[in-house]
Amino acid sequence: MTWVDTHAHLDDAARDGTLDAVLARADAAGVSRVVAVGGNPASNALAASLAAARPGRVFAAAGLDRDQAGAAPDVDALAGWWARPGVVAAGEMGLDYHYRPESAPEQRRLFERQFEAAMAAGKPAIVHSRGASADTLAIVSAVLARAARHPSLPGVLHCFTEAPDFARALLDLGFCIGFSGIVTFRNADALREIAARVPADRLLLETDTPYLSPVPLRGRTNEPAHLVHTAEVVARVRDVPLEELAASTRRNAARLFGWDGTPLAGTGR
Repeated sequence: MTWVDTHAHLDDAARDGTLDAVLARADAAGVSRVVAVGGNPASNALAASLAAARPGRVFAAAGLDRDQAGAAPDVDALAGWWARPGVVAAGEMGLDYHYRPESAPEQRRLFERQFEAAMAAGKPAIVHSRGASADTLAIVSAVLARAARHPSLPGVLHCFTEAPDFARALLDLGFCIGFSGIVTFRNADALREIAARVPADRLLLETDTPYLSPVPLRGRTNEPAHLVHTAEVVARVRDVPLEELAASTRRNAARLFGWDGTPLAGTGR
């Protein structure tokens, strides 16, 4: 039984020399593929280098996250990262009004430009949204409506924590929904209900390493090996065997990210 961690930030492990050990523990836990996610020029370079050094084991996403808003980010330069071998997605990108609500206009401009560029390039987007559901939907809907061509699965809303209506709207737009260790938390009953209802062909699992360690490991540094704890909870609330969940989420990751011979770009929905 093997798993895919569709969202991990491996910067700290690479810097402190523990990456090989982290990946060895992931292998032992059955986590056979990891998507290393960027979000700024330095993280993008690291993620791409990890994918190049470990083809078929580590894949990469390159983007400009919401903390880059207002810093004159070079969206045009992302096309070069997206063309590199092993870079399977654009991101992380999106909106977060929880910590820096004053930067919302700059965040929206950066997200819209970047999401539009990703769709034109045929790269699915890894999208973050916190406290910004309405604006996220408005931007995604507008870009997809005017796009001449975009991936058949335009992206994933990673680390989903928002309302059921937001999930339904994203699914209607062709998005996948990613669940992190938050779904295991004691106060996450509402989130578990959403995880139980997402269609099986749109569900993804992630760790968001090094953050959000699942129960029973809360308080520790997260890593891809811990994905299995999240998977156990999601399988339980969906009332499916672990093996079935592993197989379906592997297929979903392959469809979204275009590996295993699955073409990245589609003609739209």
